[in-house]
Order: sequence, then structure tokens, then C-alpha cells
Amino acid sequence: MSSQSDSPTPQPPAAPPAAPPSKADSPLMEGVKTIGLSIVLALGIRTFVAEARYIPSESMLPTLEVNDRLIVEKISYHFNPPKRGDIIVFQPTDALKQQNPSLNEAFIKRVIGLPGETVQVADGRVLINGQSIEENYIQSPPDYQWGPEQVPADSYLVLGDNRNNSYDSHFWGYVPRQNIIGRAVVRFWPVDRLGELGPQPGY
Repeated sequence: MSSQSDSPTPQPPAAPPAAPPSKADSPLMEGVKTIGLSIVLALGIRTFVAEARYIPSESMLPTLEVNDRLIVEKISYHFNPPKRGDIIVFQPTDALKQQNPSLNEAFIKRVIGLPGETVQVADGRVLINGQSIEENYIQSPPDYQWGPEQVPADSYLVLGDNRNNSYDSHFWGYVPRQNIIGRAVVRFWPVDRLGELGPQPGY
């Protein structure tokens, strides 16, 4: 005859107590988080991708006017070097800082001479390796003589489009590539002049 065991039947383990419902962040905390994230994204974009700049002087007339607002992109020069005709924004060079110790504002000029090229300004024209270039963007022909000089390695000769009213390479020398912030690509203000920065160079 079979007998039934006297041992107690095992009981399933007790379920853990339910966690208390999480409290949602207050609207104030949500706002602080949103603002903080926006600041981080804005700083990241400004540092690595693009930034806005305004034009403080007439040195780039007629292409850029005082108080124009531009977008400067910072990505392309990580993959390709600046080209002749690019409008670049750059930090003041050592030579500029020696002439103006308090200078800390970025400059904007047009790339004219590339590394290794011999540049000369003579008789109202710019010559690259002895050949004059067509410039359909300048305010008026330069009324000064400069060079010939060879552009150092990893450096660029830059001139303002307003050739006779521009504090540029013919005064203080060359821009090292490491000083270049980026390339001006589009004007977003004023609205009636919104768009790409033209005319495009003919070379």
C-alpha cells in the first residue's frame, strides 16, 4: 500500500515588492535639460561644422558688404586644401599679432596664392607664376606694386576684393593653413542678397 508523504508542499517564492512609481521631472527640470542639450549641440556645431560670421569692414567690397551675415563651413578643408578664389575666415597670424598685439578678431579674405606659387602684383593685375589671372570680383584694380614672392609651404596669400582698401597679405604676409577656420559659402542676411557668394572666379 502506498503512503502519502507527510512533508509540506513547497510554496512559490514571494514576489518582490512593486517599485514605487517614478516621479516625472518637473517642467522646470525638463526645460533646464532641453536648454543644456541645445547649448551642447550649438557649441558642437559651431566648433566642428559651421558658424555664422558678420562683415565688419569694406575690405571685401563689392562681394561682401558691411553687416552681411555669412555661414562659414568647417568640414571641407579637413579633406581638401583651399583653392584659389575661396573666401576664407582665419585667425590672426603671428605677424598680424606682432603689428597689433590686441588683435583677436578673425579676418575674412580671398585666397589668391597657393603654396609654392610665385605671386606678383604689378600694373593693376595679379600674376601667378608670371601669368596674370582674370578677377571679375574686385572693386578696382590694385594701384600698388608687390612681389614677386614665393608662397611658403602650407601657407596662403590672401587679398581683399577691395584691393586698395584692404589690410591683407601684401601688408603682413601669409596665412598658415592651421590658422584657417573655414570657408564662407552662403550669405543669409540681408534677405534681398541671400544666396551664394558670387560672382564665381573665372579661373
